[in-house]
This record gives sequence, structure tokens and C-alpha cells, in this order.
Amino acid sequence: MQTIDTLAALEALYDAPVPASLTKVTPRITPHYRTWIGASRFVILSTIGPEGTDASPRGDNEPVVTIADDKTILLPDWRGNNRIDSLRNIVRDNRVSLMFMVPGSNNVVRVNGTGAITADPSVTEQFKKRSTSPKTVIVITIDELYFQCAKALMRSALWSSPDESASVPTAGQFVKEMQSNFDAESYDSGYPEYAKTRMW
Repeated sequence: MQTIDTLAALEALYDAPVPASLTKVTPRITPHYRTWIGASRFVILSTIGPEGTDASPRGDNEPVVTIADDKTILLPDWRGNNRIDSLRNIVRDNRVSLMFMVPGSNNVVRVNGTGAITADPSVTEQFKKRSTSPKTVIVITIDELYFQCAKALMRSALWSSPDESASVPTAGQFVKEMQSNFDAESYDSGYPEYAKTRMW
């Protein structure tokens, strides 16, 4: 298999960018983007570090981020598995990207910028739920913001497809594949109740 290893070779395969794909980019949150991000309960956070790249899904039962101002958004780090891969990466390389989704919308809103991590109580306590605050909050400074055209979600029919999850492995089965004596069935059946008390 031949691979492309120069920009000239790559660019020769494609037409010029669609003009709107360049003019749609903004360096700050506009009123429409404020509305869109405020409606999003799910975002994918991408970071980079010495070991490579990382993409982490983040979700909430209300807006997944808080907009501090037109250049700054705050993303709480709610309870997870404590690998803290994304946080480790941000400490060492502060470049971040975000992809916001809203159920039913085939558009995706993207942010590229830089991140910093704070454990300052004046910030973390803004997100308190059920007497619990996140240990840290990621403070993201926006360099560029734009929407991604709808073709990817239209092709995948993400929001209109029936439930296809029965045809793929479960979380427990993934663990059992790596650890043969793991009780996948008990893990899968008990996880929904286990997770209910550990969302925040």
C-alpha cells in the first residue's frame, strides 16, 4: 500500500476548500454558538501528550460546559475511572479540541484551543451537584470555533437508526477478553445501578 507523504501530493487529490468552510470560523463565541453550546449535553474532548493522542467522551444531564465569556468555557471533570489521561495530557501539552453534539442535530460544533486545569474551589464549587463538586475543572481558551457540516451524521443516520447495541460486545466482555477470569455477566448486569451513585 502506497501512502501519501507530502502536502503537495495530498492537495493534488482535492479541489479547493469550499469558501464557506473557511469563512465560518470565528475566534470567539457568537450569540448563535452560545445557544448551540448551551444546548449540548455531550462533548468529545481531544488532547495530545508524549504517549500519543486521546479522545474522551464527556456528558452531563444539563449543559456539559459553562460559558465563562466569549473566549472561555469551563468543563468539569466528573467522576470516572481515574486514569486521568486527558488531564495528564493537558498538563504537559495544553492543546485541546472539542466536538459538541446535540441529539437530533446533524451538525457538530468544534472548538480548537488551549486548556488549563484548576482545582480552585471558587471554580469547582460552581458545578456542585448532590453535595459533590468535581475535583478539577478544565478551563478552555478558544482559538477557533466553527460548525462541522452535517454529512458525517447524515451518512451514519446516527439519530434515526434503531438500537444496534445487541450486536456488539459489552463493556464486561471487553474486560473479560483481557482478563479471562473476569465475571463479565455480573459486571454488565450490575453496572447501571453501580453507576447511578457515581455520576457526580
